[in-house]
Amino acid sequence: MTVRCAIIDDEFLAREYLKDYVSRVPFLKLVGDYDSPLLAIEDLKNHNIELLFLDIQMPDISGLEFLKTINPQPFVIFTTAFRKYALEGYEHNTIDYLLKPISFERFLKAVNKLNDLMQIGKTAYIPAISEAQSGNYLTVRADRKHYKIRFDDIYFIEGQQAYVTFNMKERKITALMSMKDLEETLPHEQFIRIHKSFIVSRKYINSLEGNQIDINGQKLPVGKNYREQVQKLFNIK
Repeated sequence: MTVRCAIIDDEFLAREYLKDYVSRVPFLKLVGDYDSPLLAIEDLKNHNIELLFLDIQMPDISGLEFLKTINPQPFVIFTTAFRKYALEGYEHNTIDYLLKPISFERFLKAVNKLNDLMQIGKTAYIPAISEAQSGNYLTVRADRKHYKIRFDDIYFIEGQQAYVTFNMKERKITALMSMKDLEETLPHEQFIRIHKSFIVSRKYINSLEGNQIDINGQKLPVGKNYREQVQKLFNIK
């Protein structure tokens, strides 16, 4: 498998070290590197780019604003020096969010995450949620195995493209399935959708601050379409 990728960053040195990192990964093929998102439009139109390493704060247009103009969007790994953009980055079903300076180890972890997801997509489709479901767990197919996932063990579920990742107490499991199907399957009295990319366990919600919910110490964004039902959990009118 080869993934055609591009780097968009207005900093020359950032592009250089990302180019070096890309060259070390056998399944990545660099299509081009650009100091402005506007220069990458033609290659994106021609569907030559499957993965973007995208900076956020740039002079012509921000990476986040640029993504809103692309349809369909490629896979995206954000590369930025500013942690404050992480929550907004979730709006775009990103693969990962890398904070500069980026080590090769952290870079490799991000691209391997994409590789794993694409490998899952290559397998013949079998419904990820098995009929073997009871009152306190569901059975999920992933990595050619069937996993029993107990509801009490789930902190939150993150949706990415056609996949979901169950974030649990001791492990993570990624499966090919839709957030819509999962939302309809999970017991509503135990789980609530807070964002197009997140379903969370009501049990592990600690607090709500602005548009962020704290789940067992991790802050997740609340989408505007889900804000009212989240506020009801805290008796906020």
